[in-house]
Amino acid sequence: MSARAQHSHAAGTVVDGRVRDLQEHRDLHYPVFAKDVGTTAPQELLRVSQVNVPVRLQSEEQDATVWPEDYLIGDLNGVVCLPRGLAEKAVALMESQVEADGRIARDLREGRPFGESSREHRAKVMKVEDL
Repeated sequence: MSARAQHSHAAGTVVDGRVRDLQEHRDLHYPVFAKDVGTTAPQELLRVSQVNVPVRLQSEEQDATVWPEDYLIGDLNGVVCLPRGLAEKAVALMESQVEADGRIARDLREGRPFGESSREHRAKVMKVEDL
């Protein structure tokens, strides 16, 4: 499935469920993110049924809709959905967040307690409501 998605110029795949064969995805250098990993195939064979339609995610942890124009950003820690309308605001926040992280890391290397450093430097971080 990843080979086909890659051939279709997909940037990656997010699965609201379980996947297997992680090494095969990695060997393709194709990003795949899922809730869980297993060793057997899902109950039924999966296939793409729709493209560029809203997807509603429902579980005990979440109840959200991902729209086709939203940004899905994933790494080893998980996937977040950034609504397109908030993208410019999020980018504006990133610089101050990265700077605060750097100052906190410096303080920690110098032996300063995390809580104290975080309170000082996080207070200076721009927040969404400030934009």
